[in-house]
Amino acid sequence: MASTSRTRTGRGRGRGSGSSSLPPPPSTLPLIIEEFFIVVYEDPLVKKELPKKFADYLDGQEPAKVYLRAADCGPRLWTVEVLFDGQGRMYLDKGWEKFAIAHGVDFGWFVHFKYEGDDVLTVKVFDGTMCRRYYYSDDEDTDDESDDDVKPCIHPL
Repeated sequence: MASTSRTRTGRGRGRGSGSSSLPPPPSTLPLIIEEFFIVVYEDPLVKKELPKKFADYLDGQEPAKVYLRAADCGPRLWTVEVLFDGQGRMYLDKGWEKFAIAHGVDFGWFVHFKYEGDDVLTVKVFDGTMCRRYYYSDDEDTDDESDDDVKPCIHPL
């Protein structure tokens, strides 16, 4: 029986002796938290806890408020007070209810946040079918300080 021998040419997934271009292990990289999500398991209108890693990322620079911007709802910024409990937990508090009502946030929905810096978070909302909700706004006013009304973003059908 004839046998054929194969030699490796340095391709594939094997361990090579060449220089490695692999990134450093995660433990040596700086901690940068710019995107995260929450799942609405409880009343969508009450304060919402943000991930502890994001709160840790802001350690020493804890804002008193953040500004939420819906990804597809114009330039409007929603002012939301932030609460820190002293044990490393961070919550979206006063102002969250208005944002949640205007965007129809409900039980079982996912809310994706992207930290843009300067205390601004861009928000994308995913409904119970795990599909993203797209909004638009016909509101020219970017000041949400009025307590008289909550102008909803409109979800096109």
